[in-house]
Amino acid sequence: MSFGTHAYEPDPRNRAVLFNVNGALVPRGKAVVNVFDSGFMLGDGVWEGLRVHGGKIAFLNDHLDRLWAGAVALHFDIGLTKAGLAARMYDTLTANEMKDDVHIRLMVTRGLRSTPYQDPRVIISPPTIIIAPEFKRPAKETAARPQSLYSVSVRRGRADVQDPQLNSHSKINCITACVQANEAGADEGLMLDPQGFVATCNSTHFFIVRSGQVWTSTGDYCLGGITRGKIIKLCQDNDIPVFEKNFSLFHCYSADEAFTTGTFAGLAPVGKIDGRIIGSGKRGPTVTRLQGLYQEMIHRSAADNG
Repeated sequence: MSFGTHAYEPDPRNRAVLFNVNGALVPRGKAVVNVFDSGFMLGDGVWEGLRVHGGKIAFLNDHLDRLWAGAVALHFDIGLTKAGLAARMYDTLTANEMKDDVHIRLMVTRGLRSTPYQDPRVIISPPTIIIAPEFKRPAKETAARPQSLYSVSVRRGRADVQDPQLNSHSKINCITACVQANEAGADEGLMLDPQGFVATCNSTHFFIVRSGQVWTSTGDYCLGGITRGKIIKLCQDNDIPVFEKNFSLFHCYSADEAFTTGTFAGLAPVGKIDGRIIGSGKRGPTVTRLQGLYQEMIHRSAADNG
């Protein structure tokens, strides 16, 4: 079974992994939250996905900045400093002897409610903070296997409906997009904005390559992706013309290359969109070059944090 760019190699070590639940290390199978938790009950919280390379969490400051911005937008105090939360994550990695090929799901919710109701005034506890690390290596074929995308009917909404910049636990629009793509036999859903321009995928960001230029959306209708931003910066630093702009499916179908970006798998090529073969249908030279540059950036980041 394929999970697109989130396909991974099963690791038996995960059965013994300890999760961090509000500061306590708990066996994976016993890591639970109360049914009155805001995240479980209402999707009221923010989260980050992080990768560990050489014992260091890649681009940690960027992820913490985004997490804090989300908590401010939802109007709740995480209850720790950024340094304190970083230390808690590293303590969890140390307890699990984790250094490489690790993915962390960091989840912060508003906390426990006294009754099933959305009003934040019924909160009766500090925020819930879950650190869920796994030994999780992307499937070997992800870097080279061309993905298939399907343009779904579910749109990315305006900021006055649900701000796409907010990395909240409420992901039902992305889930319904994923369901549509699955039913169409694709790896992931390609989502449009309210004007019909390409916005993003349901769980990754999207780029095309046309005549040596790299295009991605304006960013108005997608999450401020950490990997997305790093790829834009790599293009700028390596004389690869890159543009954040409006473009439609028309431009995607005739692109020379296409690819997605995300924290878990980095860059992954796209070979087909809505049944149309993109370029050669295989990983192209721009994607290959950017994959190499991105790996170099990750290694530099790990060394700088060492």
